[in-house]
Amino acid sequence: MYLDQGYHLTYCTNIHPGETWEAVFQTLEHYLPQLKQKLSPDKPFGVGLRLSNQASADILEANKLQEFKQWLQEQDLYVFTMNGFPYGGFHQQVVKDEVHQPDWTTRQRLDYTVRLAHILAELLPTGMEGGISTSPLSYKPWLDSDTKTNEVFAVATNHLVELVEELLRLKRETGRTIHIDIEPEPDGLLENSNEVINYYKNWLLPIGIKQLQERLNLAETKAKEAIYAHLQLCYDVCHFALAYENHAEALHKLKGSGIRIGKVQLSAALKVLLSSDIKTRTKLAERLEQFAESTYLHQVLERNTDGTITQYPDLAVALPHIQKPEAVEWRTHFHVPLFTQTYNELQSTQDDIVEVLRLLQQEHFTQHLEVETYTWGVLPDVLKKDLSESVQRELEWVISTINNLRNAENSSTGRSRTDTVAHW
Repeated sequence: MYLDQGYHLTYCTNIHPGETWEAVFQTLEHYLPQLKQKLSPDKPFGVGLRLSNQASADILEANKLQEFKQWLQEQDLYVFTMNGFPYGGFHQQVVKDEVHQPDWTTRQRLDYTVRLAHILAELLPTGMEGGISTSPLSYKPWLDSDTKTNEVFAVATNHLVELVEELLRLKRETGRTIHIDIEPEPDGLLENSNEVINYYKNWLLPIGIKQLQERLNLAETKAKEAIYAHLQLCYDVCHFALAYENHAEALHKLKGSGIRIGKVQLSAALKVLLSSDIKTRTKLAERLEQFAESTYLHQVLERNTDGTITQYPDLAVALPHIQKPEAVEWRTHFHVPLFTQTYNELQSTQDDIVEVLRLLQQEHFTQHLEVETYTWGVLPDVLKKDLSESVQRELEWVISTINNLRNAENSSTGRSRTDTVAHW
């Protein structure tokens, strides 16, 4: 939905199971019209579309893409962002580190992303930029040496530059600007703002500028601009909170490096402040065990008394260490609902979302906002609700938070508050 503050807000349809186009469309038909009616009855409702590799191939068969485009128009829906991170199955099976397969060293990842870009260019409304989030190149635990890591950086960068070439051609042919939004996350080859900045500085810009100059005869400034325009960042709030990043500092550094934010994914991590009492920690461990499920990776980042961070590859691996006396806080990569900050004596990084939305209101560094709470099927029973109701509550919480921030800003500056209600 379009908010009159200038943002496109949606939720990512990766929450719905379905790896074929037929299965995906069935869920879209079921959920999107009813959510639009409740949240945006008088204005178009935006869609954050997730297509697996299989579904992205399916939709290009026969006349399916045009039929879907017609259905979107009839329902007053529009697609402005896509999730191209998970390539294959994402529900009702063990995903774990396989979510990074195939990584950016493979032609499969490149071909899949190009296919998504062409689909989005066809669906994207005129005059609107489109974004596709993607993986952070590869998965660090797979890389056991500096030599291997450098090889991955080199091959992945060559594929991303080839992608930029295709996106430039797509823009010339269709007039549509599509950017690919790299999504840092724990244990990804790119995890935080510093690693992203170093990657652009040491790999992407030097290799990319040279290749675009040679292949497309672009001037250096034009080549650099093409890279910045078509390779942006997906700022997943959960992931940056897990890295204990100061959001204002991270965004300032990224902006200073020329790196743009293509999309903000609004998501919350599970958070636990660790008491010094052994019995309390034991009780917290029992609460956390409910979240140690077998489908997704739930990395734990532990803040210690000296400010250092200890990282565990999964919650089940971390739990035996919860009594470490120097540990003061755990943040767990489990996307919990946005609209509540406490979960049976556990907490979330909801405050980080509020802070990013506050900074967004000041800096307007992106127009694309996407709620990405995809764990409804694996949440503890006490947190499970009707899926449509849950998505609605997530989006309403975001809208309310944006309005409250806007009201507070207007009040502090003495401006009229008569225009502070977002029209959905």
